[in-house]
Amino acid sequence: MSNLNGAAQAGGSGKAYLLLTVTALCWGCNAVFGRLAVGEVSPLALVSLRWLGVLLLVLAFAREPLRRDWPVLRRRLPFALAMGTLGFTAFNALFYVAAHSTTAVNIGILQGAIPVFVLLGAFAAYRTRVTALQGAGVLVTLVGVVIVGSGGDFARLAALRLNPGDLLMILAGLLYAAYTVGLRRRPEVSSLGLFAVMAAAAFLTSLPLAAAEAALGQFVWPSPKGWVIVALVALLPSFLGQMTFMLGVQMIGPGRAGVFVNLVPVFAAILAVSFLHEPFEAFHAVALALVLGGIWIAERGKAD
Repeated sequence: MSNLNGAAQAGGSGKAYLLLTVTALCWGCNAVFGRLAVGEVSPLALVSLRWLGVLLLVLAFAREPLRRDWPVLRRRLPFALAMGTLGFTAFNALFYVAAHSTTAVNIGILQGAIPVFVLLGAFAAYRTRVTALQGAGVLVTLVGVVIVGSGGDFARLAALRLNPGDLLMILAGLLYAAYTVGLRRRPEVSSLGLFAVMAAAAFLTSLPLAAAEAALGQFVWPSPKGWVIVALVALLPSFLGQMTFMLGVQMIGPGRAGVFVNLVPVFAAILAVSFLHEPFEAFHAVALALVLGGIWIAERGKAD
């Protein structure tokens, strides 16, 4: 019986790994889309329009789950609204704004700190034990992220200084870590039903930000190319990526799932090479090996 249980757990973990890898790939795509969006649509317009698109997708596919889950969701509405605001609107808004006042090196390194925030948050909220191997795995993956962020030139790291953009990125990482940890308290409803409410919250809370951007004269409606980018952002990182992440967290918990966030900068680099024709260098291969190795180490050291 124990062998059967172990096989079932291994199968469940394997499915979670696949889902979380898809998540990282979708979020890696977001880095490419963000580069392509420059000059085609303003940052906060993109945030609002992406969640409007997601909301339309969710309503097309989730009307029945939402109707079925609504009695439970209505009782947990503050939770769902807070999660959508933290994990969807606030993180993306801070991310895009931070990109205007800090470097890509800083953003890559700071985004790679999210798994550390998640492990610490899971310990603070649930007293989830962090084993030595898990800690070592996180550190190894962070080294890979640093290599990607520094472009393989460690001399660049010595010149790093915190500026307002860095502080915004740290805050964004803390908010997404809080969202990840909070998913453990999700109500017993379908992922589609919960996601529908969170997407609605993300769209509604993004509107004041877009209005502020318009008031400052910085709102830019999408160009024809911009609309294609908005559609892709809504479909991949916003819809598919968030759904697979929620399912992955549900299967293996926030601490273990958070480690996979470190795959995002690696996928982003690979996609940039493929679609933006940026060079692939030796440090990319080293970083990929470190990130994958760190995830493997962290999984070997998971708490029972």
